[in-house]
Amino acid sequence: MTDPRSEVALPALTGPVEVVGAGLIGTSIALVCTRLGIDVVLRDTSEENVRTAHGLGAGRAARPGDRPQLVVVAVPPAAVGDAIVDALARTAAVVTDVGSVKAAPLEEVAARVDADDLARYVGSHPMAGSERSGPLAASAALFDGRPWAVTPHPHARPDAVRLVEALVLECGAAPIVMDPTEHDQAVARISHLPHLAAVLVAGRLATAPAEHLALSGQGVRDVTRVAASDPELWQQILEANSEAVLDLLAEVRADLDALMTAVASDAGSDLVEILTRGNAGTAAIPGKHGGPARPTRSVFVAVPDHPGELARLFGDAGEIGVNIEDVHIDHDPGRPVGLTELVVERGSAERLLAALESRGWTTHR
Repeated sequence: MTDPRSEVALPALTGPVEVVGAGLIGTSIALVCTRLGIDVVLRDTSEENVRTAHGLGAGRAARPGDRPQLVVVAVPPAAVGDAIVDALARTAAVVTDVGSVKAAPLEEVAARVDADDLARYVGSHPMAGSERSGPLAASAALFDGRPWAVTPHPHARPDAVRLVEALVLECGAAPIVMDPTEHDQAVARISHLPHLAAVLVAGRLATAPAEHLALSGQGVRDVTRVAASDPELWQQILEANSEAVLDLLAEVRADLDALMTAVASDAGSDLVEILTRGNAGTAAIPGKHGGPARPTRSVFVAVPDHPGELARLFGDAGEIGVNIEDVHIDHDPGRPVGLTELVVERGSAERLLAALESRGWTTHR
């Protein structure tokens, strides 16, 4: 395999690969490796997780005498340090972890192992997952096209770094090499803070009157989706990355004070400025395949809620020759109909609307 960023050949990922932690991420990695014909060894404090992952075709239980080439630690944040140290002590393998915080585990491991063992450790973090957890939520396609941070420390062996990059590429992801501290600042901004914002918004719904909730649409579902994630897991993530998260929360608190002042005053320009910053932030998010975001427009189509209709809509869009960039469905609470939002390139929207209407679809402009 060749790293797409250079002509340097990456080391072959031949295995065995040992996965410590047969949850969503660990089992998904194991599924990729077994499909590549690599021997995968599974370890987990839950025998049920190992049995389930094995039943899914994600590998086998560990046996005495296993000699892994690579160990992937995929355990909850509070257990990451111990699991990395254990893997370095009992194997001669390269060890990576896939936790969402990198600086704290590195500091803990560096304080507990010698220099030779530390050189075999390279942190990493796939930017993929789900509000669901456990091996039954796993998928070999989980990492396809997703960024995956690789966070080597200054003493990491170059061949160890390259082997972790090889794993990333075999999983279909895009490796991004970052300093561990920089990584933690980045995920605080693009993952941890958005999660907390979703939690706060969702929390306002928990005691809302039923008649208020009856008005819920796709917007509130989009904003609150990730708030359904495991609270105990997120407690560990936030505590491990508290410094970076607190810095951002302080900025948001100042922004919230400014927003409250703008809403309460007659200074409409101040409110417009705040809302415009939100537009700018949305536009800054990279588009698909990591390229610049392209102007899009939403086309709304009423779709009867019975089998085959959504497939027919997609088929018609394909025949019309318009690529669907994204899709959302908002179900009508009073009728068996879903309002489907097709996000397309701005220049294609009118053509799609006219063509769908000519085929009998009810659209909303």
